[in-house]
Amino acid sequence: MATKSTKAVKGEKTFTDAEKEAMKDLAKERKRGKKDGAADLAAKIAELGGNDKVLAQKLHELVTAHAPGLKPTTWYGMPAWAGDNGKAVLFFTPGEKFKERYATLGFSSSAKLDEGNFWPTSYALLKIGPAEEKQIVARIKQAAG
Repeated sequence: MATKSTKAVKGEKTFTDAEKEAMKDLAKERKRGKKDGAADLAAKIAELGGNDKVLAQKLHELVTAHAPGLKPTTWYGMPAWAGDNGKAVLFFTPGEKFKERYATLGFSSSAKLDEGNFWPTSYALLKIGPAEEKQIVARIKQAAG
């Protein structure tokens, strides 16, 4: 069976500008350490615009209220909340940053979401109404353990 080469075509971008920016943000985060994750998170949320900002603020409120053991931080330059080991448990990917029509609420491998052999690790997010809030809170609590 023939396979398609993964070698980049000359002139074709391997990573988008947004992806490159996220990798640079991660390098900066690692270099400076996590001295004040709450301030870093607040600064990232303040940089967001429109619906992404509204969603990130609401997620921060929900995590703070329902999983106070998770610590605010950033991950690849995006809002995130980490466990005691400092690793991100859940994170918010703004749709605008990657030119997507929706934002994403994602969960890392540190999240305690395992349900048999198959479970979701990310959710498209357009709005947080009462029904979505209920589901998000349940996932946040489960992820935090």
